[in-house]
Amino acid sequence: MELPRIPARTIITRTRKPGEWFGIDYNMNLYRGCCHGCIYCDSRSSCYGIAHFDQVAVKDRALEIVRDELRRKTRTGVVGTGAMSDPYNPCEKEYQYTRHALELLSAFGFGAAIATKSALITRDLDVLKEIQQHSPVLCKITITTCQDDLSRKIEPHVNPSSSRFEVLARLSEAGIFAGILMMPVLPFLEDSPENILGIVKGARESGAKFIYPALGMTLRENQRVWYYGKLQEIFPERELVPLYQKQYGNSYECRVKNWKKLWTIFAQACEKERILYRMPDIIHSYQKDYTYTQLSLF
Repeated sequence: MELPRIPARTIITRTRKPGEWFGIDYNMNLYRGCCHGCIYCDSRSSCYGIAHFDQVAVKDRALEIVRDELRRKTRTGVVGTGAMSDPYNPCEKEYQYTRHALELLSAFGFGAAIATKSALITRDLDVLKEIQQHSPVLCKITITTCQDDLSRKIEPHVNPSSSRFEVLARLSEAGIFAGILMMPVLPFLEDSPENILGIVKGARESGAKFIYPALGMTLRENQRVWYYGKLQEIFPERELVPLYQKQYGNSYECRVKNWKKLWTIFAQACEKERILYRMPDIIHSYQKDYTYTQLSLF
């Protein structure tokens, strides 16, 4: 079946604060929508205006636009992907837009920072290693729980946590700078010391270089309605929705109740295992061997 297409004028966009978020200078979203089914996804929020969010579509002429925009850039940098939709959704296996975009990044001398939950990223190890010869590469694998049974409930159509730890191991063994996005940590579901320490343990065993946490989640507009509906559907016996309503009301930022205690436990565990967890340290570590220069005419 042909993948739906949506019009696009631009794909490679400058970040608001270049280099601040994981050292990313440009954003690239080739796809729109996501079929992973994660119950907490912020991209469902009405402010993004994404209709039929669970249906993946690709931006029309995506690779042609990426090629032309990279060619026009006067300065190279790190291009991030995965902010609004997973670049390794199931459609990518057939259509390979992400792979070909990475090949373009390599050809034009740009680095790459990828956020994903999918094991499909290991298919492109050859391209990532090629990019790494001239520019920084950062792979961020989202893991919010160390328990497969819970990950299958809250992220039903994607690889479970144990598979993602295996992905980290493969990336690390290949010499790719890879680590964990531990976000969101869902209140009343994932905010236990056992879960946090389990993720740190998995990171150590898989060779992850870093874990970047968010001890809580965001909830706004129709995202909240969707999330509460899923909580009632998946965990009917726990009556979680009244707990959220009492604790957070209509707040956008929903930090876990015991975040100070969890942060201390998390930070001490990372220090012990020599795992990075602060943004400046992560950026410095994966970019330290590279410098950027203005592009000459290609």
